[in-house]
Amino acid sequence: MTVNNVTSADVMQRWLPYRAQTGAAADALALFCLPHAGGGASAYRPWQNRLPGVAVLPVQPAGRENRLREPPYERMAPLVSDLADVILAEVSGGRRYAVYGHSLGALVSFELLREIRRRGGPGPVHLFVSGCVAPHRPFDDGPPVRGMSRPELVEMLRKLGGTPDWLLNDPSVLEMILPAIQADFSVKETYEYYSEAALDIPITALPSTDDPRAGRELVAGWRDQTMGRFDLHTFVGGHFAVFEQAKLTHKHISEALRAWV
Repeated sequence: MTVNNVTSADVMQRWLPYRAQTGAAADALALFCLPHAGGGASAYRPWQNRLPGVAVLPVQPAGRENRLREPPYERMAPLVSDLADVILAEVSGGRRYAVYGHSLGALVSFELLREIRRRGGPGPVHLFVSGCVAPHRPFDDGPPVRGMSRPELVEMLRKLGGTPDWLLNDPSVLEMILPAIQADFSVKETYEYYSEAALDIPITALPSTDDPRAGRELVAGWRDQTMGRFDLHTFVGGHFAVFEQAKLTHKHISEALRAWV
């Protein structure tokens, strides 16, 4: 990230497009929310102003929504390196923060926090993960998504849920959204886990009973990635249950952050 008063402000706006809509005090605890593969910051927009004392800051990866013209990341390392610049800039004044990641966003969140730790930056007060197998647990996702044909990819998205049928049935929309989806799955499918010390922060994991890509026991493996408290709250539903049951998700987040707001 180029650091000067003009470009850094532009970069921050691209990565955190809804910063001005938090409705929270400028020094409120920041909750950075990272989306699933192919998802954008708008997935978390309805969460803003729903968590008292918390400023929900949806993160916008390149290649979608307001960043549609930018090439999406295809590897984990450059993604977390650039994102770490943004997070550290946002909390540089000592602002407390937490991180929430869903599906691929959970894996990116984990590597983001390890990158921040390697740099000696301030850690968050909490990490929330949903829809994602613990990073050290091997799991067969099936055929690589990045090598799928368009019909195969559309069918996979249809089965997974979370993408409206009208989007999947519109060829012009598919032209816009599929590159980011394929790039995001490339990030996941080329990811290699390297053992490091566990994080020294609490982790809350939110699995779902009928998630085909992240079964409860594999999500429960996140307990091995923290030296602090670990909580597991299971939702009834599929891969996107935490969004479909947002009030319950917010309840778990608020309870976990109560001591900090």
